[in-house]
Amino acid sequence: MDLVEVAPNSNPPVCRLMDYGKFKYKQSKKAHEAKKNQKVVHLKEVKFRPGTDLHDYDFKLKHVVRFLEAGDKAKVHIFFKGREIVHREGGMKILDRVAKDTEEIAVIEQPPKQEGRALIMILAPKNSRKKA
Repeated sequence: MDLVEVAPNSNPPVCRLMDYGKFKYKQSKKAHEAKKNQKVVHLKEVKFRPGTDLHDYDFKLKHVVRFLEAGDKAKVHIFFKGREIVHREGGMKILDRVAKDTEEIAVIEQPPKQEGRALIMILAPKNSRKKA
């Protein structure tokens, strides 16, 4: 048995008789259990171009849906090359379409914004589902 100071800042300081080794072991087990139960959310990125065709769009949209259903966030990235940056509305149409197609399973965490030569939007899953 050990004499362990429980509340050193109180007046008078509070001490307790306990098996300190057993106490540390229980604390580490509790911390391990809490870490095991927590969910880590990753940010997955899918890149589009302003001229992405229908089939390619559908293929990449499946990836976005898969990421969201797995409980991860999805970053939709539209990259402009050369003079494409002048016609931002083409990229905005794609982002609006992605938002509309995923509105049942996702919520827009960050609305579309321009960062350099790219438009970026972040989608988060609506409800937290367990990873399989």
